[in-house]
Amino acid sequence: MLSEFDLIARYFTRPLRPGSAATLGVGDDCALLAPAAGMQLAISTDMLVEGRHFFAGADPALLGHKCLAVNLSDLAAMGARPLAFTLALALPAADEAWLAPFAQGMFALADLHGCELVGGDTTRGPLTVSITVFGEVPKEQALRRSNARVGDDIWVSGTLGEARLALAALAGELALDAASLAAAAPCLHAPAPRVALGLALRGVASAAIDISDGLAGDLGHILKQSGVGAVVDIDGLPAGPTLALQPPALQRAYCIAGGDDYELCFTAAPERRADVLAAARASATPVSRIGVIEAAPGLRLVDAAGRPCQLPMTSFDHFASP
Repeated sequence: MLSEFDLIARYFTRPLRPGSAATLGVGDDCALLAPAAGMQLAISTDMLVEGRHFFAGADPALLGHKCLAVNLSDLAAMGARPLAFTLALALPAADEAWLAPFAQGMFALADLHGCELVGGDTTRGPLTVSITVFGEVPKEQALRRSNARVGDDIWVSGTLGEARLALAALAGELALDAASLAAAAPCLHAPAPRVALGLALRGVASAAIDISDGLAGDLGHILKQSGVGAVVDIDGLPAGPTLALQPPALQRAYCIAGGDDYELCFTAAPERRADVLAAARASATPVSRIGVIEAAPGLRLVDAAGRPCQLPMTSFDHFASP
C-alpha cells in the first residue's frame, strides 16, 4: 500500500517548469513564489466535498479538472494570470486506480494555464479536495466587485444554465434523453475557466465576478459591494444550446439562478463596448450584453418587451440549501 509520501512523490511531484514563478515547489515545508516586479498576488481557495459538490463515484479525471478549474475561474474574475496552486486531499484510501486519472485531469488543465503545483497535504478521510491558487495581476489593475458604476453595461461570457440542466437530469429532477445529457454534462463536469478573457478585460471592465452560485446571486454581490442596482433582460440571457431546447420557463430559471456556470459576469462603461468585443475576440470567448447598472438598489428582471418579471432568484448557499 502507498504511504502518504509515496503517494505525493508518485502522483503529485514534478520538476518546476523553466521560467516558473515558483522558485521552490513540492518537498519542503513551504513553497516559494517570486511574482514579477510591479505585480500583486491574487489568492483564492475552494473546497469540493463528495456528496456535496460532486456525486459519489465521479470520474476522477473530470474531478481533477473541475477542482482546479473552479479556482482558476476566481483568478479569471480578478484579471489575474495563474502562477501556482496547492492541493489538500482527503482520501478514503490510497487507490492508485483513482489517483492516476485524477492527477492527469488536474495536471492537463494546470499545464494549459502554466500553473504549477507547489505543495499541499494528504490525509485519510471522506473524499475532499481543497485547492488554493495563486495568480499575479499588475498593481491597481485587478478587477473588483466594488467598481460598477451607474450606466455601465452588464455582460456575461459564454452561455448559462447547461450545468444546472445536467445536474437536474443526473439528480432525477427532470428527464433528458441520453444525447441531450451527453451534450450538457461537460459544462457541469469540466468547466472552462475564462482566464484569457479576464486578462483581456484588464483596464476595460469596471467590475467582475465569476458565476458559481447562479447569475442573480453573483451579480448581487457586485451590486451590493458597488452600492448600485441593475436591470437585466431575462430573455436576453444566453442559454446553453441544450437548455435552449427546453421550455422557456426552465430556460429562465436555470439561466438566472442555475449555478456551476463558471462564466464571467462583468460591467463596463457603454463607451467601452468596442473594447469589450475586442477582448472577446482576442480571447476567443463569446460575450452577451444583458442589462444595465442603475442607481436604485436591487436586481430587477424584465422580459424582451421590457415588462417586469417576478422569478425566484435565490443563489446557492451551502448552509441554507439542502
